Amino acid sequence: MHEQHHRFYSHHLGQDIDLLVFGTWGYPVVIFPTSGGRYYEARDFNLVEAARPLVEAGRVKLYCIDSIDRYSWYAKHLEPAVRVQNHVFYDRFLSEELVPMLRQECHVDKIGVAGCSFGGYHALNFAFRHPDQVAHLFTMGAAFDIRQFLDGYHDDNVYYNNPPEFLPGAHSEHFQWMNIILGTAEYDFCKHSTDQMAGLLSQKGIPYRIDVKPFGDHDWPVWREMFPQYLSTIS
Repeated sequence: MHEQHHRFYSHHLGQDIDLLVFGTWGYPVVIFPTSGGRYYEARDFNLVEAARPLVEAGRVKLYCIDSIDRYSWYAKHLEPAVRVQNHVFYDRFLSEELVPMLRQECHVDKIGVAGCSFGGYHALNFAFRHPDQVAHLFTMGAAFDIRQFLDGYHDDNVYYNNPPEFLPGAHSEHFQWMNIILGTAEYDFCKHSTDQMAGLLSQKGIPYRIDVKPFGDHDWPVWREMFPQYLSTIS
């Protein structure tokens, strides 16, 4: 399986960002790491390996992006307003720097996004903030309410990056065209959060599929089972 490492400068973040790319052609799917994870996590925990047949067949091209969680949601040494603002810079990097590059490289109008655990928050938050840029959304074992990280702090940036808050009032024709799969497992401690998100999407009439794996919990073996199944829905 073809693997490339890229490091490029983000003007919005003011720092270099690392990216691992798997495959030479195919539909672009960005994979966000779990809490505080790095760009090589999906490779090291064999999530990419689980998708090898689809990558080698040219169905998908996987982009494992670095996170800045250590400077945003998990940066307890910073004031909550600064943590949230740093995430806003990350969102701008994604929407104004990364996605345009992938669109040009892969000759597509929209991309796919995916993530396990907190990576699922990143994927869903980005997809619903920028539905004109995302055609496929896959979450695995995710929770979506970020207020728990902010010690009671709240502002507009919190609101617009907290899907349970902003989604009820969000409207876009692109929501109806998105291929959305919310993955969880019977014994996943985040299952309730996924169920709540499914209910919210149902209330808004947004098409989605919820996938509950029996007997599974919040861990990589379940996510490795899910990931290639979800990628195979990309046509």
